Amino acid sequence: QVQLVESGGDSVQAGGSLRLSCNVSGLTFGDYAMGWFRQAAGKEREGVSCISWNGRSTYYADSVKGRFTTSRDNAKNTVYLQMNSLKFEDTAMYYCAAGIGCGQRTGNPEPDYYNMDYWGKGTLVTISS
Repeated sequence: QVQLVESGGDSVQAGGSLRLSCNVSGLTFGDYAMGWFRQAAGKEREGVSCISWNGRSTYYADSVKGRFTTSRDNAKNTVYLQMNSLKFEDTAMYYCAAGIGCGQRTGNPEPDYYNMDYWGKGTLVTISS
């Protein structure tokens, strides 16, 4: 049974930092690209970041570029999202997902994700202004 479990969500003030984690079990973690997504209340889900299976390639939404960093530890079956300089508009439920791959077409404001078939249940990030 594949499980993706996010953690690290919290309530912080604008300008602060958080580190989200996503621990994966039930699949060969190193075979999968890992994406982070978020969905704010009343809004559509949006892609935040993605990291290739080996961690060598990362992609970010324009809205978080320069503030968020994704990384992974294949020995721990865990992917991370370090979020700095948080803004009120970063408030959302954050989800991780595992898939075949990812990239980013020129001019696309979000990463491109391929077959993100496995999803976690999310962790809530609340930013107060």
